[in-house]
Amino acid sequence: MKLVILSGRSGSGKSVALNALEDSGYYCIDNLPMALALEVRNRHFKHTDALAISVDARNPNDLVHFTQELERIKTVHPELKVIFTDANESVLLKRFSETRRRHPLTHMGISLRDAMKQEEQLIAPIRAAADLVINTSSLTPHELREQIRSRVTKNGSSNMDILFTSFGFKHGAPQDADFIFDARCLPNPHWVAELRPFTGRDAPIQEYLGADSQVMEYIWQLRVFLDTWLPEFAKQDRSYFTFAVGCTGGKHRSVYIVEKLNEHFAGLYPNVQIRHRQLDKTT
Repeated sequence: MKLVILSGRSGSGKSVALNALEDSGYYCIDNLPMALALEVRNRHFKHTDALAISVDARNPNDLVHFTQELERIKTVHPELKVIFTDANESVLLKRFSETRRRHPLTHMGISLRDAMKQEEQLIAPIRAAADLVINTSSLTPHELREQIRSRVTKNGSSNMDILFTSFGFKHGAPQDADFIFDARCLPNPHWVAELRPFTGRDAPIQEYLGADSQVMEYIWQLRVFLDTWLPEFAKQDRSYFTFAVGCTGGKHRSVYIVEKLNEHFAGLYPNVQIRHRQLDKTT
C-alpha cells in the first residue's frame, strides 16, 4: 500500500492536492488525528493500495506529538511519504483576501497575520519531516494538480525522483529547488535577432549554444557535480531531488542546459523528469 501524509499551510493548496490524490485513485481522509493513522491504515490495507491522510493545524493538540507518531507509523510502514504544500506569506494574505475565506485559527480571536504565524509554528515539525515541499506561490491550481500527479502518484520504482527544471530569473526563482544554478553568464541567443523566436528545444538554439566552448564547459561541470553528489543524496533515502537552472527569461540557455542534463541522466536514473517553467506557462 502507498501511504501519504499530506499537510501544508492554510491557503497553500492542500485541498487541491488532496483532490488530485483522490482523482488518482487514493482513498483520502481529511483532518485525521495522527494517533488514528495506523488504525486507519490497517483497516484499509486489504481494500485499497493507496491511502492519503491530511493533517493540519485545525487540531493543534494533535500536532504536539507529530514527530513521535510519524516515527511510530514508519516502523510499520517505512515507505510512508510526507508531502507539504507551502506559499509565501504575501501570497497567502492575498488569497485569503480575494476568496474571503476564514483562516482556521482566527476563531481564537487573533488577526489573520497572527493566525498564519501561529499556524506556521504549529506545523513546522511536519514541514521539517516532509519528503517533498511544493511551494505554490506561482502555481495555478491546474499546475499544482499536475505536480501532484507527476511527482507523487506516478508509478515507478522506489528510487529517488529527480526533476531538472529551467526558469527565468526575471519571473522569480523556484523556492522548492534543492540546487539553483545561474546560466546568465553564458552567451544569450536573445540578442541574435534571427534566434530570438526559438527556444532551447529548437535546433537553431541548440546549434548556437552547442558550438560555444563556455556553454559546453558549464554543462560538463554540472554533470561532474551531479555525477558525484546524486548518489550521495540517494543514499539518504531521499524521495525527491529538484535541480534548477535559470537564465534571464527562461527560454533559451536554461532550457538547453536542462535538455542536455536530461539526455545524460535519464540513462542513469529511472525516475528523471524535466520541466520548463516559462515554456510550460505559454503552451
